[in-house]
Amino acid sequence: MKISVIDLFSGCGGLTDGFMQTGDFNTLAAVDWEFATVNTLKNRLSSKWQYSSVDEKIIHFDIQRTKELIHGFDDIRYGESEGLDKIIGDNNVDLIVGGPPCQAYSIAGRVRDNNGMQDDYRNFLFESYVDLVNHYKPRAFVFENVEGILSAKPGGIPILKRIKKAFNEIGYDITDNLRENALFDTSYFGVPQKRKRVIIFGVPRNSESKNVIDSFYKRMQLSRNDEPLNSKIAFINLPKIYPDKKNPKHSHSIKLNRIPLVSNHEPRMHNERDIEIFKLLAEDIRSGQNKYISSKALIELYKEKTGKDSKFHKYHVIREDKPSNTIPAHLYKDGLRHIHPDPKQARSITVREAARIQTFDDDFEFLGSRGDQYKMIGNAVPPLFSKLIAETVYSILSVNIKETKSILKLEA
Repeated sequence: MKISVIDLFSGCGGLTDGFMQTGDFNTLAAVDWEFATVNTLKNRLSSKWQYSSVDEKIIHFDIQRTKELIHGFDDIRYGESEGLDKIIGDNNVDLIVGGPPCQAYSIAGRVRDNNGMQDDYRNFLFESYVDLVNHYKPRAFVFENVEGILSAKPGGIPILKRIKKAFNEIGYDITDNLRENALFDTSYFGVPQKRKRVIIFGVPRNSESKNVIDSFYKRMQLSRNDEPLNSKIAFINLPKIYPDKKNPKHSHSIKLNRIPLVSNHEPRMHNERDIEIFKLLAEDIRSGQNKYISSKALIELYKEKTGKDSKFHKYHVIREDKPSNTIPAHLYKDGLRHIHPDPKQARSITVREAARIQTFDDDFEFLGSRGDQYKMIGNAVPPLFSKLIAETVYSILSVNIKETKSILKLEA
C-alpha cells in the first residue's frame, strides 16, 4: 500500500524524486510558484515516473493564498486550477512534505541584508505550510530548511519558537531538541557536498508521538557514514570542457572523446581574466602549493586581479578529496565559488555537475534558462538524502498502517 503525499514549495522536485525512487509513495499534488521549476517537475513526473494529469496535479501558484489553493483559482499570472481539495478527491493525505524558501533564514542572507532579513516576508511562509497541515490532518509531515533556521530571530523572537508553537496549536508534536536531533550534514549520508539541513518531522500529538518522533531520528542516524563523501564522484565520466581560444564567441568548448553528451552540461561564458584565475587557483591546490587557500590570500588576489575591494573572498575551488561546498541558489548569479577542480578546464561547474553534487540522476532534465536551472538545483533537497527520509518515514508509517488494520479486524 502506497503512502499519499503532498509536496509544498516543491521546487523542481528534489524531495518528490527521492520519495518516488522508493516506490512506496504516491504524489497526489505538488505546489510551487516559479514557472521553470513547475515545468521541470511536470516533465520529470511524466517522463520518468509515468504520471498522468501532471498539468492538474502540479500546481503553479502562490502558497500564501491558501484558501484559493485549496478551493480553486482563476488568476491572470498563475492560470486556473480546481484546487487541492478536488485534485485530491477521496484520497487520504498521509504525509505533507516541503521546505519554505530558506533565504530569510540563511546566515549568508542575513549577513548580506542591511536589516538581517528581519523584514523579509519569507520568514513567515511556514504559516501557510501549517495551515495546509491543519486542513488535511496528515499522519505526519516533513519540514526541511537550512541550518540558519536554528538561530533566526525575526522580530526578536526565535523562528523555531514560532514554528513549534504553530504546530502545537494545531495538535502536532515535533522534537524538543532540534539542534541535536534534526540537524544533518548530508555529506555523511551519501551526498558529495557539505550541506547542513534541518529536518523537522512531526506527527499528531498522542501518548506515543514523542516516541515515534525519536524513532524517526534514530533510524535516520543509523544510515550515517563514518566519513563524508568526497566530490570526485560527481565529475566521473563527464565530457571535459576546455578553454576555446579559436572561437571568440565561446570561452569554452566540449570535447566529447566518444562520451555521450549529458543534458545540461553546457559551460558558462568566462572572460580571459577569470579563466586565468580559475586555472591558477585549481593548479595551486593540485600542485600542493596551497598559496591561496586562506580567505586573506583570496581577498588579496581578488583585489590584485580586479582592482576592487571585498570583505569576503569570492573564489573557491571544489576539492576532489573533500565534499563540495554547499550548492546554493546564488549559483545562478555566478560560479566563482564553485570552480572546477581540473586546472586544465579552468571554469566554473556546469548545471549537470551541480546536479550531480546534489545527487540528481543524469536523466533528470532541468528546464528554463541556465540561471533558472542553477537556482532550482541550489534550492533543492538532494534526492538521495530525500530517499533516505522517505525510507525512514515509510518504516514508521507502514507500522502504523499495519497496526490500524489489525485493530479494524479485531473490531469487525
